Amino acid sequence: MPFWSEAHESTTKDPKRKFRFQVSFSNIVDPNGNGPILWYAKTVSKPSFQIATTEHKYLNHTFYYPGSVTWQDVTLALVDPVVPDVSITLARLLEQSGYRIPGNAVDEASLGTLSKGNAVGALGQVAIVQLDGDGVPIETWTLWNGFITEVKFGDLEYGSDDLLQLDVTLKYDWARIETTAGQSALNGDSSQAAFNIASGT
Repeated sequence: MPFWSEAHESTTKDPKRKFRFQVSFSNIVDPNGNGPILWYAKTVSKPSFQIATTEHKYLNHTFYYPGSVTWQDVTLALVDPVVPDVSITLARLLEQSGYRIPGNAVDEASLGTLSKGNAVGALGQVAIVQLDGDGVPIETWTLWNGFITEVKFGDLEYGSDDLLQLDVTLKYDWARIETTAGQSALNGDSSQAAFNIASGT
């Protein structure tokens, strides 16, 4: 039945709306430690993938075959509240990923470098959740082994009273989609993940 039908009110559903969503990172909690922060996202791009192709020529014909799958980056635009302070949180994520500022060459603590395990563990599980009109999740995208690859802390301007915007880019191995109807795809197996967040490797 089309979503715009009014024949049976109990079965009529709104289509998915662009403004009904939340973004969460499981390892980023509120200042009181009460659970994951539902981030103040202005926009977020949903996961997408691209399939490479290989061509084979025979006489004057060209045939194409599917190749490897590459998942495309997810980008977020966030506002920066004072509490929680998103800027300092993102800066700390860089440290937790293994980055160290140059220091004394004999100081082992300053010799650390980024690793995928630390970067994935610092961010935790990334979820993009679409909601219905009652605030109930209807679609959830989970990024597998997601980590931050770029952060822009925003621009300042005397002539503007807009909220400060931070731009974040995430890379991940693949994404899983689940719906409230019990449907899912691309579930994967956490025990086979390249870097299991739970194990901290």
